[in-house]
Amino acid sequence: MRTVLIVGATSAIAEATARLFAAEGNRLCLAGRNAARLEAIAEDLRVRGAAQVETVALDANDFSQHESVLSHAAQAMGGLDTVLIAHGTLPDQHACQASVDAALEAITTNALSVIALLTLIANRFEQQGSGTIAVISSVAGDRGRQSNYVYGTAKSAVSTFSQGLRNRLARAGVKVVTIKPGFVDTPMTAAFKKGALWATPGAVAKRIHQAMTKGEDVVYTPWFWRWIMAIIKAVPESIFKKARL
Repeated sequence: MRTVLIVGATSAIAEATARLFAAEGNRLCLAGRNAARLEAIAEDLRVRGAAQVETVALDANDFSQHESVLSHAAQAMGGLDTVLIAHGTLPDQHACQASVDAALEAITTNALSVIALLTLIANRFEQQGSGTIAVISSVAGDRGRQSNYVYGTAKSAVSTFSQGLRNRLARAGVKVVTIKPGFVDTPMTAAFKKGALWATPGAVAKRIHQAMTKGEDVVYTPWFWRWIMAIIKAVPESIFKKARL
């Protein structure tokens, strides 16, 4: 049985992933800003088979809350061995270009708050000599594009940081899984025109659950994004900077 903390548990991908862990009879603690929504999800997970579901309010950008939330989760569930960090926003690129405050807010939410949490979790799991940490990054972090480079910068930082953690924690028996989704049809992307490359939260959640269970390293989901991004990264900068991407 796993004891699973999910940060950003009200997101569509996180909720779908939580259902898969619940169906296995695991213990879960859900963290997020919307207390009412957390409790509604928790009740659903109990019905789906979770052995225990706790909720805890968390504003990830308030770094002073991080340690207390981790301690609460560990105490409430009798330990902690699995964490999924799934919170984030999709900032308006044009707003970030026009405003330093908007750009820094996007970086704080999507990178710095994640890095802060990862640091605390890594230290806990390193000390206990076991555990699985999964963090949702994005294919957007693989190469800077004019259409979303602020978001991409944040996700690139998360990917690099988690890669370093993976290298550091390997000797301690701790798994670090970096999840890089492509386009996912969620409320956050409701305004976008959908196409063949778009995936459902349920499909992405299945891959996340599989990767966390197996302790994989870097996972692109759906799988074809690994090859799409390999091609995009291979384009020479002299050509890439002229592309309207």
